[in-house]
Amino acid sequence: MSQRLISRSPDLKRLQDEGYEVEVRSSHLLIGHVPFRNAEGETAFGTLVSTLELQNDVAMKPQDHVAHFVGGIPYGPDGQKLSKIIHSESPQTLFGDVVSACSFSSKPRDGYSDCHHKMTTYVRMISEPARAVDPSVTATTYPVITDDGEESDFRYVDTASSRAGISALTEKLKVGRVAIVGLGGTGSYVLDFIAKTPVDEIHLFDGDDFLQHNAFRSPGAPSGEELAEHPKKVEHFARLYSRMRRGIVAHPYDIVEGNIDELRAMEFVFVTAESSAAKALIPRRIIELGVPFIDVGMGLYEEGGGLGGVLRTTTITPERSAHLATRISSGGGAADDPYVQNIQIAELNALNAALAVIKWKKLWGFYRDEECEHNCLYVIGGNTLINGEAA
Repeated sequence: MSQRLISRSPDLKRLQDEGYEVEVRSSHLLIGHVPFRNAEGETAFGTLVSTLELQNDVAMKPQDHVAHFVGGIPYGPDGQKLSKIIHSESPQTLFGDVVSACSFSSKPRDGYSDCHHKMTTYVRMISEPARAVDPSVTATTYPVITDDGEESDFRYVDTASSRAGISALTEKLKVGRVAIVGLGGTGSYVLDFIAKTPVDEIHLFDGDDFLQHNAFRSPGAPSGEELAEHPKKVEHFARLYSRMRRGIVAHPYDIVEGNIDELRAMEFVFVTAESSAAKALIPRRIIELGVPFIDVGMGLYEEGGGLGGVLRTTTITPERSAHLATRISSGGGAADDPYVQNIQIAELNALNAALAVIKWKKLWGFYRDEECEHNCLYVIGGNTLINGEAA
């Protein structure tokens, strides 16, 4: 991935051609082996890091003038820190194990024209004090360039995380296999949200066709021609989201007693199936498999000329599962049960999915989880969230 991005961006390729140790990781541009003078007056080497703005995997003009430095605090020839450019000395985890010692802020009158301009400007300011002592030290080492062979989960780089400064948090979501059981309204929105995280594989289970009514409660805008093909739901959504990322695995069948062991290989399961048969079977068996999961439900009714009802998000883990019987119905219910009416509205499907994915991200440490609730109800009429089974 790094070499492909560099070769497609003239300013990054120019940095590489001039001998800089250029690397692209987690939507950040890195220049290694940058000489600087440390607090003891000795020459040391660090790494200059800047967020990378990309469009179709081509580097764009930098949107800000801030850069980070890994390896220490640079000093000037007078033995004082480079305070003219040092913006902050607070350590900051940029992504993975990359932790900056300080950040810089130096903006030319007209800004930086491209990444080459920005990075070489900072390299010069950082390395000048060291080169004044030893002119032979340099950031241009002309390293051997190899094909790193890196393949991302995404077909293009996630610049949203780096732009927001949350790459390190996003990496917490890089888990193995996640399953979505049921690609109805809520399940399809769960997929939409999970597809934008760095999970390795997303397994889709649903045996139904994608029909016209599904188009009105799912993300996207299929054409009439696409609907006329009557594709399986899993195949329709796998095709759609495979444009953005790898690792979408379509299983064009429902989870039933005979195949539920397929969920054993998953690290997490979203149970968004709507049938009462699935509700009766799947949660109990997933607990036996020892796999954590979130089950969602929606009960809507019409009264007084408007819709009311409740959205439910129930979390089950190997450590906490005793509330299964009181929170997740195991039967089909009466004919007039609100759930059996199966009223589905796109924005409520999306909200139910969002609540489920937010909780999933809490479990992996992306979001703070102050109550550790394992059941959440959203009441439409009162616009109320009610937490249950809290720690």
